[in-house]
Amino acid sequence: MPIISDLIQLIYVSKPFGYDGPTLGAILIDARRCNARDGITGALVCRHDAYLQLLEGPAEKVRATYQRIIRDDRHANVEELVNHAVTERMFGDWAMLHDPETSWVWSREEIEDGVLERASPADIVAMFAGFSEKARTEG
Repeated sequence: MPIISDLIQLIYVSKPFGYDGPTLGAILIDARRCNARDGITGALVCRHDAYLQLLEGPAEKVRATYQRIIRDDRHANVEELVNHAVTERMFGDWAMLHDPETSWVWSREEIEDGVLERASPADIVAMFAGFSEKARTEG
């Protein structure tokens, strides 16, 4: 994939509002459709107590997507964890790779205790890098 000069990665966490199969399915359909249109790739790791999502692509498009997520009533307490420029995509093959919590390295108790707020951006990016590698080798 070619290097894009304004390529960014943005990672956020939110609390699901009304987490169930149909809601998650609708989020994934919306994300894949909009992301394909906007040149955004990424991954969504989710479970009943948290969504953790990495978005990557052109800075303007990623920021606009993040603003839509903030306004989306299926997300509560949206918090940006990482926002930085990158030279290549981690999830270039996926408009939105979905993982139903199997890649989480933190327990529910750790999430409730604020581990994501204490984790460094490098720790969070490393978690997604492991997820990307796993998806590539198993996919």
